[in-house]
Amino acid sequence: MSISLETVVGSIRIKNPVIAASGEHMIDEEGIRSAILAGAGAVVVKSTNESVAAKDQLLRAEYVALGPNWEPVAWGKNTSRDATLLTRSGLTPLDFDQWLDQNLRMDQLARQNDCLLVPSLILADLDKAVEMAKIVDAAGFRALEFNIGTPYASQAANGAVTTELSPDRVSLITKAIRSAISIPVWVKITGQSERVPDLAQSAFKDGAESVVMAGRLLGMVPDLVTQAPILGTSCGIGGFWNLALTCHWLATTRRQLGSNHSLIGINGATNGQDVARMMLAGASAVGLAYFVMLAGFHLITD
Repeated sequence: MSISLETVVGSIRIKNPVIAASGEHMIDEEGIRSAILAGAGAVVVKSTNESVAAKDQLLRAEYVALGPNWEPVAWGKNTSRDATLLTRSGLTPLDFDQWLDQNLRMDQLARQNDCLLVPSLILADLDKAVEMAKIVDAAGFRALEFNIGTPYASQAANGAVTTELSPDRVSLITKAIRSAISIPVWVKITGQSERVPDLAQSAFKDGAESVVMAGRLLGMVPDLVTQAPILGTSCGIGGFWNLALTCHWLATTRRQLGSNHSLIGINGATNGQDVARMMLAGASAVGLAYFVMLAGFHLITD
């Protein structure tokens, strides 16, 4: 007897609740193709926006996997799930037209494999974001992720990305995007707030079909030898330990909003059991990113 793993995110059916979430491993076609063929229900590609500074930041990006003693460990298929990923990151280096063309090619492959391909825009200037969202809509994609919860805004070049902390701002931004396009919008919000449920509620109020919660946190780890921060500054940080925080926000948001809203859990899931844990906490689907980046796309299949 076969068991259906289908779930619904907003108005969209996906074949299973495992989403290959956005990250550096989703910049090029090889990574996107690997995620699709590994069996993900949906694939969210690496975000873009109009900011040259955000693209340039990728040229200075640094990444390190840290073990339980906060010392670097090797990446690869045998990386332990208790590894933490510390990153200074940036956006896709492709210009918008190249990014769009690549995603259109990958969307064809996704459709052939019953997979939902989701372009992702990240907020810098709202008017420019609206124009880019219109182009994504007109190109025929089936959904759009709009990321307003990056952890890096305070560390990045001015105007490169944003971390939205005000429910009123979330309402304004969501309304602007929603009123400009016809396809479903998934709004990705920050976890660096005590008001995560309020941010989600504002997004839904003004037209989001789903809310992705929650963007990574900022962290800093001093190196005992150099006595300086590892990677030189505060960075985005993710690990299995974040599952407890994500489940808290999912459950709290579900309690506040009720059952008629689609939530996507992100940050902390490393395997199928973690996907189940986040769904028990209130998620309709769950994104895996950091551990896939560390250990490989086979995790999606597993």
